[in-house]
Amino acid sequence: MKSLSHPSDPYGMNWIEGHTQWGTVTCPKGITVAKSSERSQDIITERYVFTNKTDKDIFTSLNSIGIYTPFNDDYIAGSKVCMTARCHTHIWCGENISYVMCLRMGGEAPHLGLVLTEGRLGGYSIERDTAQISNDRGDFILHPAPVTLAPGQHFTIAWTLFWHSGLKDFQEKLCLYNKHFIQVSAENYIVFKGESIAVSIRPFFAFKNALITRDKIPVSSKQDNARLFLSEKAENPGQYSYEINIDGISTHCNILVLPELEILAEKRCHFICDNQQYQNPESRLDGAYLIYDNEEKHMYYHRANDYNGGRERIGMGLLIAKYLQAHRDEKLMDSLKKYISYVEKNLLCRETGEVFNDYAYNNSYHRLYNYPWMSLFYLELYTLFKDRELLETAYRIMLFFYRQGGDHFYAIEVPVMGLVTALKECHMDREADTAVSWFRKHADYIAETGLDYPAHEVKYEQSIVAPAANILLQTFLITNESIYLDAAKKQLDVLEMFNGFQPDYHLYETAIRHWDGYWFGKRKAYGDTFPHYWSALTANAFLDFARITGSREYLQRAKQAYRSVLSLIHPDGSASCAYVYPVSVNGAATGFYDPYANDQDWGLYFALRSCISESSLYTTFPSMIV
Repeated sequence: MKSLSHPSDPYGMNWIEGHTQWGTVTCPKGITVAKSSERSQDIITERYVFTNKTDKDIFTSLNSIGIYTPFNDDYIAGSKVCMTARCHTHIWCGENISYVMCLRMGGEAPHLGLVLTEGRLGGYSIERDTAQISNDRGDFILHPAPVTLAPGQHFTIAWTLFWHSGLKDFQEKLCLYNKHFIQVSAENYIVFKGESIAVSIRPFFAFKNALITRDKIPVSSKQDNARLFLSEKAENPGQYSYEINIDGISTHCNILVLPELEILAEKRCHFICDNQQYQNPESRLDGAYLIYDNEEKHMYYHRANDYNGGRERIGMGLLIAKYLQAHRDEKLMDSLKKYISYVEKNLLCRETGEVFNDYAYNNSYHRLYNYPWMSLFYLELYTLFKDRELLETAYRIMLFFYRQGGDHFYAIEVPVMGLVTALKECHMDREADTAVSWFRKHADYIAETGLDYPAHEVKYEQSIVAPAANILLQTFLITNESIYLDAAKKQLDVLEMFNGFQPDYHLYETAIRHWDGYWFGKRKAYGDTFPHYWSALTANAFLDFARITGSREYLQRAKQAYRSVLSLIHPDGSASCAYVYPVSVNGAATGFYDPYANDQDWGLYFALRSCISESSLYTTFPSMIV
């Protein structure tokens, strides 16, 4: 196939466009492939039959065989084109139960789906045009699971391509086109120690034998009608991979168990204090929170923007400030005070509100993103110390931001609600009114712009849409004007398209991002980062929407999305800036946590701020407790 469009699509979108033609196959020497394709109305069935033509056995590895499926997933032409002519590609390679859900980025049906009907898929790789930097997700290559073929033996990969109207319709059609489909879902994919792991398994066919194992040890399950349920206590941190085999149909589900949230935060804060705060009185970097190389076991600084002494690294200070609001810890308090001193001598002019890109008041690269983050930091410091001057600083920073045109910039984590609430609590009514007027102006611009997003550091991405939704929702919360809620709903509809639903803690309620490992990591690897901590920006929007509407659905989705990024924080307090998920990217092996602990602490900060543990999830919403 060279193109694929729905006959009734008013936009005529081509869903399969890439550098390598659809259906191109790579495989070891000695294996031949016979390809066939059949079309019945709007349904396409493809078959790839692989045969060992040699007189020797052939053993394959996961990336030995690849089938190119270049779904049209890139941001190169900008957001206006993306809304109607590009798709988000959600892939699940779960052995016999494998599928791809493609969603038009603007959310308008029809959408495209693929479901495996024969054979087993074990993973996917990506080939991308690095000249497009962060804007091209690349061509997808689906890998059959490893096989052994005796001379003359063959195996088949077959799938069905179909149109659908969205997630629910897609899920219904999976079991329509795959007569041996198994639906797997978990209550939580990231579970804190002491909580229960609960997995539901629903085969859409009559079956006789079911075996569920973890670490090759059978796990007991209960059967209720056509469903199987397994439940066990989360005792030890680590990955819990459940292998599922029902009448020879195999798939899996991946759960991650972490220490209790408060313990995880404590471990991380102390790791930062002990390993990531620079101690050198002869340097202006003294007191800075810096990158940590988990591979070589040392701190790292470079003047390059994403490795420097400012910018996203302020997330470490935010995390510790938030943690100390609920915990007495003199060691962490001393560390935070030293960091504040570093900030005020290098990154911030408190008198004017100007924020600098790197230490020594370096603003050779002017970046508006830095301002709301610094304002939020001082807002958390105000909450911690109850010092009015800290709140005044947070206010001045946002004034400086808006006087530079910030109201036309989709900044991440603008502290709309937090700043206005604090100003009013401190009886700074004039300042609160000024802040509201700026926030209203910012929200008006976003509402008027709609889905025609201006390009930022990436031409279109989840962290443009999420701030748009967040600013609109929070402006509604401070004004109660329905125009902002109505505009936010349109943003949420588009924002949801980024999030996956596959039964794996890397993917479930995780937003598609595919460049962060390159910009912030040691390996500088492009490719899907599942997860990256900014995925939690979607959780922030879901949570605000739940606050406003009382929606338990969005409250639950917020919790799942907050949890989805916490695999970047390890039980011993070490951390990684990104998990690069594919089997390989441009031929280089991936599937690893990058060695740099860089900027991932925002995810843990959001989790603490939002009370996502089971015991405290609903305390912010007492009216929603059943």
